[in-house]
Amino acid sequence: MNKTNTFSRWLLSAGMVGLLACTSAHAEDGITAREILIGQSITLQAGKNDYGMAVLDGIQTHLAQVNRQGGVAGRRIVVKVLDDNNSSAQAEANARQLISQDKVFIVFGSIEGGPSTAVMKATNDLNVPFFGPMAGSPTLRTPHQPLVFPVRAEHKDEFQALMAHAKSLGMSRIAFFRSDSETGQQHLDNVRKLSQSLGLDLVADLPFKSDVDDAGINAMVDQLGRSGAQVVFNHGGIGVYERLIRKTRDRQIKVQFYAVNSGSTNLAASLGALAHGMIFAQVMPSPWERKSALTRAYQDAFKAYKPGQDFSYGSLEGYMTARALVEALQRAGTNPTRASFVAGLKNADLQIEGMKLAYREGGHTGLTLVDLAIYTREGKFRH
Repeated sequence: MNKTNTFSRWLLSAGMVGLLACTSAHAEDGITAREILIGQSITLQAGKNDYGMAVLDGIQTHLAQVNRQGGVAGRRIVVKVLDDNNSSAQAEANARQLISQDKVFIVFGSIEGGPSTAVMKATNDLNVPFFGPMAGSPTLRTPHQPLVFPVRAEHKDEFQALMAHAKSLGMSRIAFFRSDSETGQQHLDNVRKLSQSLGLDLVADLPFKSDVDDAGINAMVDQLGRSGAQVVFNHGGIGVYERLIRKTRDRQIKVQFYAVNSGSTNLAASLGALAHGMIFAQVMPSPWERKSALTRAYQDAFKAYKPGQDFSYGSLEGYMTARALVEALQRAGTNPTRASFVAGLKNADLQIEGMKLAYREGGHTGLTLVDLAIYTREGKFRH
């Protein structure tokens, strides 16, 4: 069965389950005697977005386990999923529909910085908690967002890990490839601060638009060559980043390319041999190894739920984020409200398979884990 058909069947199943939810009166939207209805706007692109589909697989792996065991306080967890098609406008519209029309309890589990920030705008406007956005955008944490609870580490932590690694190899001149946007400017501000603290020189700022033409790419390659940068790293835009890497290699300019986790699997696969030896920051441990309690639990659960399907960063992140969601729901009490959900996470540390997620007044950090991986000649990520 192809991915699009699998996606369609999953949405139909989720929607039918939601329609069958108990409708007994309750003071809080999304809560009945038997179910908790969660809303999710996520980038699936009708099943064509591999990472989004993998994230869904990981989420459903854990929620299926929990529901088989009786759910949370006797209530099954039901997720109503809407596809934002990687559009910020659609993501915001989805979030507003989920809250105002579908009457979900909370919103959960978006991916990508633009759509996640758009979901946050809607949830803040409507005063609804937003748990587990799987994006590294600084907008989700700065300024502090009292109703937003990220799980994965932010891009700033990835930048620091990549820059520290470059410094450990004797490199001191860095270049940053980032979107020409407000969010990209925030990332640049963070990189400048980090470079100063690490004693590195930011010698090239490479802003891009998604529709940049070949002349624009060539201009960035020229800038790289003139700058004497020893290492380049990105914050996204893997399609444009791939073009930059290919043209730089064609020109035989000596510079190392590093990358953040976003789209890392697709970027490495598309680059092929050009990706060999690249360093990637990952916000999850290796999903293919059994070195941590988290990955052992994930692998055992995923093999049972999706027999024969490969492990991936996406399904591991979805699994971990679902684990955190269930823990947060349990802290909301036997008669959960949105207020009790937020109160349960006040100055809280969630412990999940030895990994700590921190939520404090004034700062919702979540995880700080950043693991570096090298892409090998065998086409694998080695941590």
